[in-house]
Amino acid sequence: MEPGFAPSEIDTSRPHPARLYDYFLGGKDNYVVDREAAEAVLRLAPEAREIARENRAFLGRVVRYLVGEAGIRQIVDIGTGIPTAGNVHEVARQIDPAVRVAYVDNDPIVHVHANALLAGQGSTSIVLADLRDPAGILARPEIRELIDFRQPIAVLMIAIVHFITDQEGPGEIITAFREAVAPGSYFALSHATADFHDEAVTGGAMEVYARATAPLMPRSHSRVAAMFEGWDLIEPGVVQVPLWRPDGAMPRPGDLARIAAYGGVGRKRADP
Repeated sequence: MEPGFAPSEIDTSRPHPARLYDYFLGGKDNYVVDREAAEAVLRLAPEAREIARENRAFLGRVVRYLVGEAGIRQIVDIGTGIPTAGNVHEVARQIDPAVRVAYVDNDPIVHVHANALLAGQGSTSIVLADLRDPAGILARPEIRELIDFRQPIAVLMIAIVHFITDQEGPGEIITAFREAVAPGSYFALSHATADFHDEAVTGGAMEVYARATAPLMPRSHSRVAAMFEGWDLIEPGVVQVPLWRPDGAMPRPGDLARIAAYGGVGRKRADP
C-alpha cells in the first residue's frame, strides 16, 4: 500500500472508469454509483459489454505477440484497471515466467486489489500514479528498480488515453514515454471512438462519464493513428480491436460495426 494511503481516500461518490470497466466485464469490484452509471451506458449502447470483452481479448493477443514474437521481457502497463482473469503478468508468464511487469493506475481500489494479487511476486509491482504525470511515473523507484530502461520494454496504454482530454496533451504524454524507452521498445494502445455510433449514443455516454472521475474523449481513426507518431506500426496497423491479429472466431459484420474501439502496436525505430 502506498505510504499515507487510507481506504477513506477511495471516492465512492462518483463513478470511476476502472470500476465501470470491471462491471462491463462482469466483475464485482464496483459500487452502486458505478453500477448505476454503467447501466446508463448500457441503455444507450448495449454493446458496451462486448466492447469491453473485445478490448480485453485484444490485450491478451498484444501481450502474447510482445512476449512470444517480439521477445519483450519487461512491460509497463499504465491504467491497468481492477485485476481480472488474464492479467498481463499471467498471460506473459505463460510464455516466459521471467517477464517483469510494472502496473500503474490512479485508482486506490485498483492498487489495493493489485497489491493483494501480486503479494510475494518480486518480478511484478503496482504503483499508484496518474498517466497525466509521465515524468512522475518514469521517476518512481518501484518502476526503475524493476524495469531496465536501457533495454527494450513495452508500454501498454489499453483503454486509458481516451480519458485524457486534448488540453492535457495525450500526444505529449505518449511522446514522453517514447523518448524514455530504448530503441526496439514497443507501445500498445486501445482507444474509444465515435466513428461507429450516432451523436445521440456517443453524447449520452460522454455525459455519463462527465459525472465520473474522468471524462470520456472518443477520437477518430486518424487521431488515434496520429498517436503512433515516431513508432513503426506493426501489421495490421490501427484497426478495430477484434481485427488486430485475431486468433479465434471473428465477430459477424453487423456486430463488428458496433465495436467502437481502435487498437494498435508500434515499435520504436532505431536512432538514425
